[in-house]
Amino acid sequence: MANALEIVQAYKNATAADDWKAARRLLHDDLSFEGPFDKFDRPEPYLEALQRLHPIVERADIKKIFVEGDDVCVLYDLVTNSPAGTAFIAEWLRVRGGKIAAIRAVFDARPFAAMFAKT
Repeated sequence: MANALEIVQAYKNATAADDWKAARRLLHDDLSFEGPFDKFDRPEPYLEALQRLHPIVERADIKKIFVEGDDVCVLYDLVTNSPAGTAFIAEWLRVRGGKIAAIRAVFDARPFAAMFAKT
């Protein structure tokens, strides 16, 4: 069985490659996600939100990864081709039974607010 870091790296690689099926296989059915704009308790709506964001993402420049048991913290610059520019993001991912069970994303959402305003 892969360790937590390997699972998170495989997930990050899958999303960067636009391979949503591979990303889904790495997420628990009861995935818990919490971020500045959304909360999800299933992987499908979370992945749909990522897919809507994906066209503006140029890359994620990983700055540091911390691992403690099944907890992985990824610090990175999300570089976009949008007016929001680059955002520094902290993600805390918790792995359970070989899959990602929880993700908490923290970043300054103000530059993205207009893009995610619900009309």
